[in-house]
Order: sequence, then structure tokens, then C-alpha cells
Amino acid sequence: MARPAKAEINLDALRHNYRLACKVAPDSQAVAIVKANAYGHGAVAAAQALQAEAPVFGVACIEEAMELREAGIQQPILLLEGMFSAEELAVARQQGFWVAVGHRQQIEMITQAASGQALKVWLKLDTGMHRLGVQPGAAVELYRLLAESDNVADGIVLMSHLACGDEIERPQTPKQIQCFADTLAAISAVADELGQRVETSLANSAGTMAWQDCRRSWNRPGYMLYGGNPFGHSQENADQLQPVMNLRTAVIALRDIAIGECVGYGASWCAQRPSKIATIAMGYADGYPRVVKPGTPVLIHGQRASIVGRVSMDMITIDVTDLADVQLGDEVLMWGEGLSVDEIADCAGTIGYELLARMPARVPRVYLGK
Repeated sequence: MARPAKAEINLDALRHNYRLACKVAPDSQAVAIVKANAYGHGAVAAAQALQAEAPVFGVACIEEAMELREAGIQQPILLLEGMFSAEELAVARQQGFWVAVGHRQQIEMITQAASGQALKVWLKLDTGMHRLGVQPGAAVELYRLLAESDNVADGIVLMSHLACGDEIERPQTPKQIQCFADTLAAISAVADELGQRVETSLANSAGTMAWQDCRRSWNRPGYMLYGGNPFGHSQENADQLQPVMNLRTAVIALRDIAIGECVGYGASWCAQRPSKIATIAMGYADGYPRVVKPGTPVLIHGQRASIVGRVSMDMITIDVTDLADVQLGDEVLMWGEGLSVDEIADCAGTIGYELLARMPARVPRVYLGK
């Protein structure tokens, strides 16, 4: 009998969330972001589930793109970090990948290459995040280099990325929107001169759900596809998302302990009353964060129970004193429906993106709704 730890992946929920991204921005197209193994959910399975609906998939690098191609995904695949060598450029052209470029060297790699298959290029603009992207003052010149090259297809996409899109009250996003608009106006004048068109992309998940002015030709929903709420609070569109991953395990041991007895490594938790402790097959080797604070919840019989003692590599101990009739083999939900990954991430002092993306291969994925 297999160890009970597993990640159930609800592909119907994934499709629901993608459709929500399209519904809230009906005048845009949505690139389905499946980088980092589809945020830990399985990139191939996620892309296969969405291939009838998503016109383009987004990944970080060429290795991720090739995994999808080799699995039979035929849609364009956007390399969000672009290519890192002439060899990768050749592969991108051969495979029909789309490439994001964020500095002159990447642009010249394309424009100075031998004539061949024209690439769909996304020109990344640094509007204030200061991580990747060309500077606004250089954007027009670099756009012209691309637009005048036979190696670049018409319809260059001007893109940028939001630094604080999930924090609605902060002023950074309106400033980024304005910088993007000003640069787009200058680039559009050059495009008109050359008889070309410019497409645009600014919205990530937060931008797609909460910022109307960020919804452009192409949106790039990622975290929201997997049911995660980037805002940390209720939000009209985020509240309609469905969790895609249910991380489940089961009770593998039960014991009664007396007042003063301690549980787990370092004896960090000691019973203040006669207590019933359940041990479950889950630990930090299964992607569950060791650093969760005492009292972090799990669900057993649909009721909350608290983690006590330290999370160890393969096991966690739960105080089930107040739950009736807990038995060996009872299912335990670590996060998913009824207990969001964002709540668990908050208990660990991190974000749900990290918990999902770090889900290790040791945890089997069980796909529902194929």
C-alpha cells in the first residue's frame, strides 16, 4: 500500500480559473503561465488541460518550453526570460517559440543572426520594478532595431511587469501604468512610420483581476490559474477562484499523552492537558514548510486541528484531542479546498507561490478531471 501523501490536481478547477481570467478581461487574450512545472502542479498536464483554450503558454526558459513541445503541445510558447545563447536562439526559431528580450545583447543576438524564421518578439520595458527590461529612454531605439529586422515578425509586443500589483493602495502601479503608456505612445509613432502594429502586455494575475488599465492585448495569468489569491485579502475576482491542488495525507499513528509530556524534536511542545496526538505522513521533504508557527491548521473530518511540535522530514504531529473518533487511515488535508495554501503560507512567513512551486517530485500528483 502506497504512502498516503499525495497532491490531487483538479484540472476542472484549472480550466475554471483560466476562463475567469478571460472573463474579467474580455478584450484581451490570456497567456497561460505554466513555468516552474506549472507552479508545482505539473506543466505537461496543465498545458494539456488548457490546450483547447489557451492560445499561448508562458515559461521561464527553453528547457521548460522543450518539455511541452516533446509532450505534443503545439501552441506558441513564450520564453519569459528570452534566450541566453545563439544556440537557444536557433532552437527558438526552429520550434516557433516566442521570445521576450530585456537588453541590447539579446536584441542584437536576434537582429545580427543569419536570415531565417522570423521570431515573435516581446520587448520587455522596465517601468519601475528594476529587475529586467530596457530603460524607457532607450526603448524607442531598441524597438526600431527589432522592427526593421527581417528576423522579427510584425506585431512586437511591448511588455512590462508589475512590482506591487497585489497591493492595491500603493502608488507604484499607477506610476508604472503611466510610464508604460508614455513609452507606448513613442513606440507607436515609430510603428506607424514603419507600417507595423504594436501589441501590449502588462497584467500578471493581480493586474488581470484588479487593474483595468493593465488589461492589454495579452494578459499573463499565473498564480491565479492555480487558485491562489495574490492579494492576501478578499477581492471580487479572486474570491471566484478554485484551488487546483489539494495536498492530502492520512493519520498513520495515534497516541494518548499525559500532562507535561512533550512531542517531537527538541521537545518544543508539551501537553497542558491529557492529549490525543495523531501522526501524519507529511513533512518538509514533501514540500510542507518546516517553519510553520505552532497552531497551524490542517483539516481532519472537515474540522480544524493544530500542528504541535516541529515539522520533521517525513512526519507531522497533530493535536486531535477535541475531534471525535479520529482513526488510523483518516484523511488529512494540508491545504486546498476549505484551507487555502495562502493561509498556510502566512503561517510559514512566506507566500503561496513558494509552497506550490517547491512541491517536490516525491509527492505523487493525482490528476482529476482529465
